[in-house]
Amino acid sequence: MSRLCIIGDVHGMLAPLRALVCKLDIHPSDKLVFVGDLIDKGPDSIGVVKYVESLRRTADYEIVVVEGNHEDRMRRYLRNLKLRPRVAIEQAARAPELEQFKEQLASEGMAFLDWSVPFYRCKTHDVLVVHGGIPGTLQDFPVSVEEASALTGREAKRIEKIYRTRFVNAKSGEFLALGDQGPADPFWAEVYDGRFGHVVFGHQPFLSRPAKFTYATGIDTGAVHGGGLTALTLQQGMSPTFISVGSERFTPYVLDPVPHPSN
Repeated sequence: MSRLCIIGDVHGMLAPLRALVCKLDIHPSDKLVFVGDLIDKGPDSIGVVKYVESLRRTADYEIVVVEGNHEDRMRRYLRNLKLRPRVAIEQAARAPELEQFKEQLASEGMAFLDWSVPFYRCKTHDVLVVHGGIPGTLQDFPVSVEEASALTGREAKRIEKIYRTRFVNAKSGEFLALGDQGPADPFWAEVYDGRFGHVVFGHQPFLSRPAKFTYATGIDTGAVHGGGLTALTLQQGMSPTFISVGSERFTPYVLDPVPHPSN
């Protein structure tokens, strides 16, 4: 019976990623999905990308990389280099790692951003995989990646918020940029009503264990913060299973205070 294996935010943590893939013992009939943010923060982003690229080329199972906000930031930087160089210079001034990572990608001849996708929908297991979350104002969701790619203007920007959503406005459900939330504004998954099916997401680290909400499951257990790297495995007729490996804290990032669901 085939499994869907979904791995949380890697953030340049190559050793835990290798250990987790080995522990998963992935078979040819299985599918491996990354929930986004392969890169940045951790010690070896280019090593992670090389490893995932190698798996994609040589593994006998299908691999999907869902784009995270850090991949999206890199994509926007590359686009600005061509279309708005002045904006790209400002981006690189704020985040020097963008230029360094671009050069490393070019020297390795890799283009993992070309085959990453904004989301992944698995009808077999009835889940939608996104990196961040679903704003409460999002009334329609693309049926396919191709439909999402054809969106322009406001519609495209509305969908792009799934890369970054954490908190939403308590009254309107609108997306709130990080730091703009007030005490009454909930984490998106606390109020998500399941309108697009069960969502598996990353982006928000839950160090103690994966977070299980009514219609969503968070699997970023903060590998780069020392919380370990986690995969959710789904198989028809069986209960969802979490498989984790430990990791050492790399950088003392301050985590956003999100209440852990009790269920």
